[in-house]
Amino acid sequence: MKPMPETELDSLESTVDKARVLLRELDISDLETKHQALETKTLASQFWQQVDAQEIMSQLTLAQEQLHMATTLQAGVADIELIQTLLTGATEGSDDYQDLEQQLTVSHANLDTLVRKVTLQQYLSGPYDSFGAILSIHSGQGGTEAMDWADMLRRMYVRYFERKNWKFAILSESRGEEAGIKSAEYEVRGPFIYGYLKRERGTHRLVRQSPFNADGLRQTSFALISVLPLIPESEKSVMLDEGELQWQFSRAGGAGGQNVNKVNTAVELTHIPSGIVVRCREERTQVQNKERALQKLRAELAFREEIAREATLAKEKGTHHHASWGSQIRNYVLHPYKQIKDVRTAVVRTDVQAILDGDLDEFIEAELSL
Repeated sequence: MKPMPETELDSLESTVDKARVLLRELDISDLETKHQALETKTLASQFWQQVDAQEIMSQLTLAQEQLHMATTLQAGVADIELIQTLLTGATEGSDDYQDLEQQLTVSHANLDTLVRKVTLQQYLSGPYDSFGAILSIHSGQGGTEAMDWADMLRRMYVRYFERKNWKFAILSESRGEEAGIKSAEYEVRGPFIYGYLKRERGTHRLVRQSPFNADGLRQTSFALISVLPLIPESEKSVMLDEGELQWQFSRAGGAGGQNVNKVNTAVELTHIPSGIVVRCREERTQVQNKERALQKLRAELAFREEIAREATLAKEKGTHHHASWGSQIRNYVLHPYKQIKDVRTAVVRTDVQAILDGDLDEFIEAELSL
């Protein structure tokens, strides 16, 4: 076999070594056992009548994804080893030899991509990182300009969800009087969604020529992104005591049909120990709004616990960390030049339209790797 250039050989060996380390950590045998146990649970009679049915399905989806990544890693390593073996027996310069070299290059690139994806997921080790998320967009001060910017961000994240093939649904939306949105809230379900999205929380700043001003003046607008973990009811770390909950009911009013205007469907839930107040009026029935309120309360409590833990870790490490989800994280400049810069990682992109069309992986992956 003709020796590969030293840099390419080092890169190939490094990728294969990383893949082998990840395979030891993932342990295919354990993943298969876990997957089989969860799948058996779903085959039980009356499964969908169980309280934790949705949570078991989420665990099964996660186990399937981890098992798929592990077996694909294993196959990728085996593929490279086979090609290297075949190259040792091929005649240098022959068509077969050249085909094998091309296959090795492609297999190396594919394995390297998978190794980076699995390695990235290894960073998602927080207690709620494997859950889904509730992502909210809120326009800042500035009237129509800010509401239009909030709508641009809403579109950007929806495009990102679609790129990732994530399941998502809009929970609520408040439109602006002239353009844009005052706020919007999405539920995003799937493995590790909260882990990927949680560092998107914070203030997003836009600088552009105003499309709403006849003079085309430069305008700065702000919007706030909030990301909460989608906590299942069975999660033991976030348990609710009925004695600590205070409920109030009222008519929802507005759009939604006659029912919401005549019946007390809107709910307000107060968690007495923390003082958290959650209001829900989007669903058509009081029962649905109560379920949504409990879901949001669990998310808020989990979020507060996570922020406290991050602050403690930062203090122990002697680093300064802004725990507040209101801190500015990214600048989007569309005028007088085009540039999007993340203030935490210093990642800069000039293809601003691609970012606004949902190409966020570089920003998100850089922050996860810190």
